[in-house]
Amino acid sequence: MSLWRQLGHWVRRLARRARSAVSPVPEIPAPLWLSTLAAYPFLSSLTLEEQSKLRALAAVFLQRKRFHGAHGLQVSDAMALEIAAQACLPLLHWGEPQGALSWYDDFVGIVVHPGDAVARRQSMDEAGVIHDYDEVIMGEAMHGGPVMLSWQAIGAGRGPHASHHGHGGQAANVVIHEFAHKIDMRNGGADGCPPLPPGFMGSGSARQAREIWQAAWAPAYDAFREQITIAERFGGEWPWLDGYGATAPAEFFAVACEAFFVDRARFALEFPTLEPLLAALFKPATRHP
Repeated sequence: MSLWRQLGHWVRRLARRARSAVSPVPEIPAPLWLSTLAAYPFLSSLTLEEQSKLRALAAVFLQRKRFHGAHGLQVSDAMALEIAAQACLPLLHWGEPQGALSWYDDFVGIVVHPGDAVARRQSMDEAGVIHDYDEVIMGEAMHGGPVMLSWQAIGAGRGPHASHHGHGGQAANVVIHEFAHKIDMRNGGADGCPPLPPGFMGSGSARQAREIWQAAWAPAYDAFREQITIAERFGGEWPWLDGYGATAPAEFFAVACEAFFVDRARFALEFPTLEPLLAALFKPATRHP
């Protein structure tokens, strides 16, 4: 990116912050908020204090972001609020709303498709030949760009009988998945190791914090990939976590975040070495910078 483009991007971001700072944040109507909580058990189970914090976060999020419906879809206030509440959940314990939401400052647009979308991809084989192919996706987070979500996929995660991923039993949540990618991308491309708060797990430096993270996540990822391989090739038992997490460390992190927020007790049973790290990340003793 050229210097002028970088400067233009910075000026636009500053202008958005200025407008947000001077414009009053519209209050979310109580009936709309209560219906959103009721639709998602993992939101309704939050404490009253946490629900109040989440409501404040969601209100600022809705003020800052712009929703666009694809293929004629009209994004209603209720739809936008469902997305906002889930997108803000990872930021719940990261300080006051204006500061916490700076983690999502690299984009404004959220594109909502009625159903799954088709993305054009490229891959290179072992001979160096490039192949084009289509991939059906439920969501996508672009580095420095918008977030795409499937409303059908969002609806599948609603209510006590939400649909589940693949062969396992993990409840699906495409919103948390894609916004976990956004958090992971904060320090560059998504690699499965997001920026960690000061003093993370008793660390004395950013480097030590990353080493602590990788010491737990790398072997867990390798073990998970092996489970998937055994299930696919030899008929072994499918793991509870969504198998899509075996495709890359960044996807393993995003899928783990889904499970952590939607069914934390089960996630702690399945991944006892990872649950304390996600707890320390999303509810840190020291506020994120």
